[in-house]
Amino acid sequence: MAGGERPVRPGREDRDDSRDRADDRHLDPLVMQVSDTVEEVFARLDPLRATTEKLLTAPTGSADLDRLRPDVVATLGGLVVGAGFIAATGALTDAELGFEWWTTTPDGPPTQLFISLDPASEYFLDYTRQSWFTVPRDTGRRHVTGPYVDYLCTDEYTLTFSVPVRRGGVFAGVVGADVFVREFERLLMPGLRTLINRVGGRAALVNAQGRVIASSSVRQATGSLVREPDIPGWWSSGAPGGSAPARALRRCGDAPMALLLTSR
Repeated sequence: MAGGERPVRPGREDRDDSRDRADDRHLDPLVMQVSDTVEEVFARLDPLRATTEKLLTAPTGSADLDRLRPDVVATLGGLVVGAGFIAATGALTDAELGFEWWTTTPDGPPTQLFISLDPASEYFLDYTRQSWFTVPRDTGRRHVTGPYVDYLCTDEYTLTFSVPVRRGGVFAGVVGADVFVREFERLLMPGLRTLINRVGGRAALVNAQGRVIASSSVRQATGSLVREPDIPGWWSSGAPGGSAPARALRRCGDAPMALLLTSR
């Protein structure tokens, strides 16, 4: 070495920065897989949204929603186990609320969902208060709700993908698709295991509230809450990057999901 200078050994901060960059690179394939999977589900809703908006250009009553059935049923398949249109208050000419929703069955044809929309009924479901409805209504953007247990349809942990429907530029409801978390997790688990085999630690896919969607560890069950790092705080700050004690924290496209890598 010129001038007899002794080589400078990298300090701990340098090693940590190098490891963080390596961890971040290893996250790329899994982040892309999550983003692509989310986009595939939303893409299945595009034809249904277009058909629904076309239907709503004319005065539409509850019975007219039957005309959406072919597109609703066509949306089912792949990861999608439930789909349909849910009308906004006042969007129909003869009813305050209304919907057309169908679900898959294990061994038979799809079945239509029927629920009470009568506020006087003890079984009344005010869907206008559900986040899969309110977020697209209030933001004008598509949304993914969950994981949550869908006690109405399946008693399974579910993700609901919803997209706003408009009539003349005004919110008229949402089209939505349900996906079982266990099937979403099944797709991601090989990537999660590969990631951990390469870099160690623990990896989890979480939503914007810090709820676990899928994890490489049995100690992080679906629906459990990650308290460190502060995922909601990180999200509200614009999801800028990693946050201690996370080794890496990456948002997956524009979906309200992030991949979290921790040392333990």
